[in-house]
Amino acid sequence: MAVAKYQKAAKSKVDRERLYQLEEALALVKEAAYVKFDETVDLCVRLGVDPRKADQMVRGAVVLPNGLGKTLRVLVFAKGEKAQEATAAGADFVGGDDLVEKIKDGWFEFDTAIATPDMMGTVGKIGRLLGPRGLMPNPKVGTVTFDIERAVSEAKSGKVEYRVEKAGIVQAPVGKVSFDVEQLKGNVLALMDALMKAKPSTAKGTYLKKISLSSTMGPGVSLDTVALQALVK
Repeated sequence: MAVAKYQKAAKSKVDRERLYQLEEALALVKEAAYVKFDETVDLCVRLGVDPRKADQMVRGAVVLPNGLGKTLRVLVFAKGEKAQEATAAGADFVGGDDLVEKIKDGWFEFDTAIATPDMMGTVGKIGRLLGPRGLMPNPKVGTVTFDIERAVSEAKSGKVEYRVEKAGIVQAPVGKVSFDVEQLKGNVLALMDALMKAKPSTAKGTYLKKISLSSTMGPGVSLDTVALQALVK
């Protein structure tokens, strides 16, 4: 009953018919957070694209200027000098066939996976396990690369991958409720800048249809898309 009461109180703070300015929306998301843990703040964007068409797939990655408020556990598939480079860069797990076997046995104690191109044949053996969890290394988001030091550094400092889902929606974290409004604002603008630059040339009509912010348990707060685009530009 107590949770329901808090949920109702949180929802009452938000005018569902209104489109908020970014800073006001972020302040409201923070105010409406009611649980004891440090909730993640998510940005949800409905795009005017058809993800079923290969030329309208929106996917990429961006390093958020203020991080995510947590340190990601990074796994690297590499060998030889590149494995040493990964360890020196701060990767949590480094290996090849040994890690493949652990993952086959159900081990997934990592948040992101990086691989050198020469290891993708090995990684491909567990693609059906990594893919559905969003953990498969991909050159489009910079996680298949020989520049291991940079890839690990970016992952540790708050790199966020985004990908449009079947319904045309992109959802990605932009920080924690404990962040101040300016930190969250910087992260939102960085992600929106990346999404706007990723607009497919074949996408017709309105590209940014609806944008909202919410905490893990809190209500969604709709943003004024026109005003937000102006901020990004």
